[in-house]
Amino acid sequence: MTPKLRTRAIEALNDFVIETPSWGFADTGTRFGKFFQDAAAIDLGDKLSDAGHVHALTGCCPTVAVHVLWDFKAGEDPKAVAKLARKHGVKIGSINPNLFQDQDYKWGSFGHNDPAVRQRALDHCLDSVAIMQATGSEYLSLWFADGTNYPGQGSIRARKGYFEETLKALHQKIGPKQTMLVEYKPFEPAFYATDVADWGMAYLLSKKAGPRAKVLVDTGHHYAAQNIEQIVAWLLDEDMLGGFHFNDRRYADDDLTLGSIDPYQVFRIFHEIHFFAADRGKAPKIAYMIDQSHNEKPKIEATIQTVVMAQELFAKAALVDHDALRRAQAKNNVVDAELELKKAFFTDVSPALAAWRKANQLAADPLAEHRRSGYQKTAAADRRARRKALGLTQGGGYA
Repeated sequence: MTPKLRTRAIEALNDFVIETPSWGFADTGTRFGKFFQDAAAIDLGDKLSDAGHVHALTGCCPTVAVHVLWDFKAGEDPKAVAKLARKHGVKIGSINPNLFQDQDYKWGSFGHNDPAVRQRALDHCLDSVAIMQATGSEYLSLWFADGTNYPGQGSIRARKGYFEETLKALHQKIGPKQTMLVEYKPFEPAFYATDVADWGMAYLLSKKAGPRAKVLVDTGHHYAAQNIEQIVAWLLDEDMLGGFHFNDRRYADDDLTLGSIDPYQVFRIFHEIHFFAADRGKAPKIAYMIDQSHNEKPKIEATIQTVVMAQELFAKAALVDHDALRRAQAKNNVVDAELELKKAFFTDVSPALAAWRKANQLAADPLAEHRRSGYQKTAAADRRARRKALGLTQGGGYA
């Protein structure tokens, strides 16, 4: 690795931060069941402690995504939660409303044909906006399970209209420096017509909602053959890419650690972002977030794996020679254009990562340092004892 490339990789690492999810540290599982872990977080305090530990090891996870239903008790002061986060060395990040668990949402939330249910869903989101304001959060992250399972079950156009109306009402209540992220998902739990099924639907709904609404791309929420980096490039060009939920998949929404299946795809996504920044002369503002719930891997180890892999691939993507790539593209030189990407992808960026970690007084190997620290063993012993004292059945709700 040349000194020039090393400097470029370090500069990329300086600009890269990624948010961990509170639910990723708790006992979660598939819709069929879950396998419990002694060290899994019991409450928000545990989750923030785990997130703070990951940030201390990696140096690039300063915020934690929280879930309104799972992380905030009724009547709890959100400012107290923000204070607790600071105690653990992190801040509250994106706020995630829950619009899929209550019985009222059997037929949908923002897409429900009953205006009373839509209003209830909107009120919950407005409560989430109040939490955003109290905690200093910048992002409201919206995912909807809404849809229909059978032909003729509901009016597709009417449901679209309900979404437009309710998202617009919500957008009017967010602050001037806050962003509303609209996520899409092609299926599950709605298998015939998911109301926000792809990036185009999320784009149109966001545009109609208002200028502070953007699209959130979950790398797991796509069909296996989809070209995610093309979607990313289009959204970037339209100034509509708001953020990511990072995970990997073999089929769809598998919640696997990033890069465990296809690291080259993640590299290509990051390349489109770096290439866009090079063309525009300014990096786009994007919320990089993790959305994973591990049922087999130890939760903190899996999170560290994803963070380290994201750093590595982001740094690699920064090494593409954009001038050489443009020249090859201008001549329709397919081989050389592809090789510019491959050359960067196969570059060993470990010297740059080592230098960056040393400069930031971080462990040379975050995963190894976590294992040496004994944090997992201590947390497991403490949480086993607390569960027993509290009479808890391990796991409880989804997160």
